[in-house]
Amino acid sequence: MKKSTIIMITFLIGAFFTFLNETLLNIALTEIMRVFQVDAPTVQWLATGFMLVMGILMPLSASIIQWFTTRQLFIGLMTIFLVGTIIAGCAVNFPMILAGRMIQAAGTGLLIPTIMNAMLNLFPPHERGKVMGNFGLVMMFAPAIGPTLSGVIVDVLGWRWLFFAVVPFVLFSILFAYKYLENVGEVTKPKIDILSVGLSTVGVACIIYGFSSVSTAEGGFSNPLILTIIISGLIAMLIFGLRQRKLEEPLLDLSVFKYNNYARGMFIFVVVVMAMFASEIVMPMYLQGPMAFSAKVAGMILLPGALLNGAMSPVMGRIFDKLGPRKMIIPGMFVLACVMVFYSTIHPGISVYVFIIVYMVLMVSISMIMMPSHTNAINQLPKRLYPHGTAIGNMIQPIAGAMGISIFVSIMTHGQKKALEGIAHPNATQMNEALTSGVHHAYWFAIGLTLIGLITALFVTKSVAPEGDTFGLPEEITK
Repeated sequence: MKKSTIIMITFLIGAFFTFLNETLLNIALTEIMRVFQVDAPTVQWLATGFMLVMGILMPLSASIIQWFTTRQLFIGLMTIFLVGTIIAGCAVNFPMILAGRMIQAAGTGLLIPTIMNAMLNLFPPHERGKVMGNFGLVMMFAPAIGPTLSGVIVDVLGWRWLFFAVVPFVLFSILFAYKYLENVGEVTKPKIDILSVGLSTVGVACIIYGFSSVSTAEGGFSNPLILTIIISGLIAMLIFGLRQRKLEEPLLDLSVFKYNNYARGMFIFVVVVMAMFASEIVMPMYLQGPMAFSAKVAGMILLPGALLNGAMSPVMGRIFDKLGPRKMIIPGMFVLACVMVFYSTIHPGISVYVFIIVYMVLMVSISMIMMPSHTNAINQLPKRLYPHGTAIGNMIQPIAGAMGISIFVSIMTHGQKKALEGIAHPNATQMNEALTSGVHHAYWFAIGLTLIGLITALFVTKSVAPEGDTFGLPEEITK
């Protein structure tokens, strides 16, 4: 077996269980509230805190990747994840499980760019679609089965086993990496600007926290505290961006946006992430509201689409290698826009089978766009910018997700309130009609967003690697 294949297997084993962990806890939140006697806003920090830590670490990943070897980073990050998992599983109070969860997030947050950067160095552009597709399978499939698997574990063994069951697999991943993992890329140890670290930390944390809190805060975007937090985050990121242009060794090299395909690919990536994250929140709410399904049934209705998204990722990767980006991204954006149009006319009388099929079509369109647009964007960059390109892409994802959820939910809530104006004591039917109206409003915005994405896709071209860049394992390893 080729050493590059062994390295990929090592990465995929570790990535599967860290990605699985992202959604594994969702079903158990109610049980954790009962055990530790905390309320819903408090327990949500297990999810919000996880996303915050990951978002904060992403800008640092470009420098950290260049400070340590691939082997050191992978084994170190999986060990950090293992420590967090054990702490959370042994938690005797809520602060302890939250601390364990934050430590898990530190391992996960830096693992993603480490793996992606190594894959970019290992494989030439014409093979990356297949490789990124396999990675996409893990990224999508593991979180998709998380809630279902978690429900079984909690019912049979208890919530602590959501953590303990992962431990042997993480240990295996560490030992496998210790024996087989080779180093990829170069250790250059760039200078790390402390002020840039502070600015990015404040900026990313404020933006993610601010947008994540919009849907639960009174007044939404008009809430002075939320508005202040979001504006503070944007100002911090603006200063951060200006500072990077002046530094000889920037924390994040923003010159990546000078490459047209990278800039266009990242914009399309943002559009798709916003649509996907928002739909994963809005659709369950609609299924459990006007369509009157239980939470468990709603989850089962959405599961085929989520699984199909993961299963199609390797297929789309291979097609990308053969056909290039345009023949995938343009049709994918068109189909995505059509799905948004369908959701803008949704009503409780729709057959559940139609709903399942449309959600599957949504997820297939996302698999046609997400990994191809991201891979084609990176392919245009010179090797020295790979850590920065992957870091920016990974930083954008949680920010775009939080923005998508907050904007969609805010528009939906506004539309719902507008539909209830003049009704003093609305009955169940009127409430459902109002929510339906709110969902329509949200997806009108989504139609506009996806149409802009479709127009951008028309200008995407197939990226060509800069001359002089070589790929694969170092010569001393391949001998």
